[in-house]
Amino acid sequence: MLYSSQYIHTMKETPMDAEAISHQLMLRAGLIRKISTGIYAYLPIGCTVLHKIMEIVRRELNQAGCVELLLPALLPAEPWKKTGRWDLYGKEMFKLTDRSEREFCLGPTHEEIITEVVHRDVQSYRDLPLFLYQIQTKYRDEPRPRFGIIRSKEFIMKDLYSFHATLPSLEEGYHHIYQTYHRIFEACALQVKAVEADNGAIGGSFSHEFVADSSVGETAYALCPHCGWASTLEAAKTSLQSNDPTEDLLTKELVATPQQKTIAEISAFLSQSPDKILKTLLYQNTAGKRFYVVVRGSDSVNETKLKKVIGEEVFLTESDPLIGFLGPVDVPASQIIADTTAIKVQNAVTGASKADHHYLHVNYQRDWRADRIEDIRELQPGDPCPTCGAGVFIQNGLELGHTFLLNDRYTKPLDASFVNESGAMQPMYMGCYGIGITRMVAAVIEQHHDEKGIIWPKALAPFAFEIIPVNITDALQMKTAKALADALTSAGYECLLDDRPVSAGVKFNDADLIGIPIRLVCGKALQKGEVEVKIRKTCEIFTVSVESAIPTLTALYDKQP
Repeated sequence: MLYSSQYIHTMKETPMDAEAISHQLMLRAGLIRKISTGIYAYLPIGCTVLHKIMEIVRRELNQAGCVELLLPALLPAEPWKKTGRWDLYGKEMFKLTDRSEREFCLGPTHEEIITEVVHRDVQSYRDLPLFLYQIQTKYRDEPRPRFGIIRSKEFIMKDLYSFHATLPSLEEGYHHIYQTYHRIFEACALQVKAVEADNGAIGGSFSHEFVADSSVGETAYALCPHCGWASTLEAAKTSLQSNDPTEDLLTKELVATPQQKTIAEISAFLSQSPDKILKTLLYQNTAGKRFYVVVRGSDSVNETKLKKVIGEEVFLTESDPLIGFLGPVDVPASQIIADTTAIKVQNAVTGASKADHHYLHVNYQRDWRADRIEDIRELQPGDPCPTCGAGVFIQNGLELGHTFLLNDRYTKPLDASFVNESGAMQPMYMGCYGIGITRMVAAVIEQHHDEKGIIWPKALAPFAFEIIPVNITDALQMKTAKALADALTSAGYECLLDDRPVSAGVKFNDADLIGIPIRLVCGKALQKGEVEVKIRKTCEIFTVSVESAIPTLTALYDKQP
């Protein structure tokens, strides 16, 4: 293909609002263009890479026995209301009404709709299991779109749904797709870890996130270097060992702490370790009910765990005038939720629920009580692994996929039942499995780039070769370039011939920026019957004779990762 016939527009300068390296390079290399906040157009090179990822996903899923379909993007409200998610999903859902005032949403996910489809056709256990998937655009009203296509309002996703007659079949199917996911990411040259995760608004009993290491990843997860256990912080259980109390209980004492509100300030002012301070945070539900949440001063509240304990959405409030001086003493127990480690702190420092005052020597049961004692703290670096006890470390990753055991979360309220082997009606068991197709493009670039631009792995490169005649007015250079391009194309390789009337420097810089695996230059070396070759990944440059160029180049390309 001739460069002049393609829609390829690169940029020299990095846009000011592009923070992530993948966002910067996708804009500069002409893969995407911003249309609005969180909304992007995919230009031809970006579209080519997207299609190559889709081809890999389809190939692996089809080989795994999955079947593709296509569901609507405009979804009626009724099924969502039956499952309770019409309100639960929150402000991220784009809602609208048609001219007849019927309610719809733009699909952020499709659990309800696929269940509506399947339950009309599946009558017997003999029809199960089923594995159905689609690749389609999703819509979520992200409150803070960022990092280009990594967090956007519109994105392409592969979502797969499985339906089963028994729980063992569901678990077997989940493991089957789990292994298929690893093959998909490996085929796309992505380093990805599977970590235990929270089910969030999708629901169900168990899930994994597949995360790629990335400096702009927004998924914080804990990893044990000893046994390999991994979990997102949202889902990570803590397993701190609390020793039996050994201190003599001292008399509670009220002390003045003027303007000392933060844990750091109180720790310094009273010469107390943060582990000896109890931090009391005030949460409220949508009806205004208050919850006093108590953790050690050295800990943070894991709000995902907290919401599961309470059973509804709650929000941290800082509107109370006593924020910074709140404490659990003399608060009705029905409103207190304490972490398992907080109740073990003896002779603790707490807020006195009085401005500019704290209590010293506060002890659980004698001075305060909690209605609920739960694991609500967030795992910290160095905490013991819940599996083997070794110290964990915490890092960030970019979520690329999520798999869920849904059980009957959707099939029961939507009456998706079948006749089992005993002749009785029962709800189907269900799993769902997503992969962010557009996000994978960004993840590949995050993991495969250098200071000059993108370095595409062979499976995803928009072209296999780029041929550059240094001077397009030189007849020998153009003749040789076209002959090599024709030969490579005839051999089944995608080839881009840069026939632009621009300087060699511009062509070389754009070639490095776009990241095509092998560059072939027809320049002065042609006087000796040679062409110059550059391997993009290693930056290795060498010359080969024109006669041996094709077999040499194809052998080199086939060896590329």
